[in-house]
Order: sequence, then structure tokens, then C-alpha cells
Amino acid sequence: MSEKNKRIDRRFYEVVWNEGNYGFVDEVTADDYVYHELPDDIFVGPESMKRNIATMRKAFPDLHFTIEDQIAEGDRVVTRWTAQGTHKALFEGIPPTGKQAVVMGISINRIANGRFVEGWTSFDRLSLLQLLDAVPAPASS
Repeated sequence: MSEKNKRIDRRFYEVVWNEGNYGFVDEVTADDYVYHELPDDIFVGPESMKRNIATMRKAFPDLHFTIEDQIAEGDRVVTRWTAQGTHKALFEGIPPTGKQAVVMGISINRIANGRFVEGWTSFDRLSLLQLLDAVPAPASS
């Protein structure tokens, strides 16, 4: 089961995030799917997830995820990833900068019967905002 779940999770990154094929979300996401983007964003259902992904891909149209590590046990898959893309449209109120952004994160997905039923993601949002000059970087000493 764990290896099958890893394949589903890996394919999600490739097909949805990297290729922008939102139809795959419907294939592998339960209708009552709950996604937590830590610290406080929650998305419920496939349509909400597709809107979230579309927003990110619009802001960073060349967005690409690279899976660095993946561990699965039981019904959960943990993926450590790096995402990079060029900021070309409004993102969280920040006008496009044209800057190449790179961010690292970790996602945990719970999969039942071949479908995502719950997920959690934490990524280095502060570094992303600093890269986009929306938040000042700390002074170097």
C-alpha cells in the first residue's frame, strides 16, 4: 500500500503542479478532502484545491516541484520538496517582480482507496516573501 500511495502522490506533483493538469485532481481527491496549508489556510474539496493550485501557477507560471525525499507508511505519504518559479503575476497582494523564487517545504498526505482524503503542507513562506522583497531580509552581521 505504501509504495502505491507514493506513486499516487508523486504523480500528483508531476501532473497537477508541474504540468497544470487540473483534471487529475478530480481523479485522486475525495469529495470531502481537507487540505491544511499551515499555519492557517484550509481548503475543502477538489474545487478548492484546484483554485489554490491555479492561483500559485498563475503567479508563478513556470512553477516546478522537485521531490527531494519521500517516505510512506500506512496511509500517509511524507514528501520533502523544492519548488521554483518566476514571479510573473500578483501573489498575495505582491505585484510581479520577475524574480526567480525557490522555496522548500514538506507535505503529508493521507490516502484512502487511491484518493487523497487529507493533507498538510508547511513551507518556508517567510523566505519566499523575502525573495519577492515583500518582507525585508534580516541584516547580515
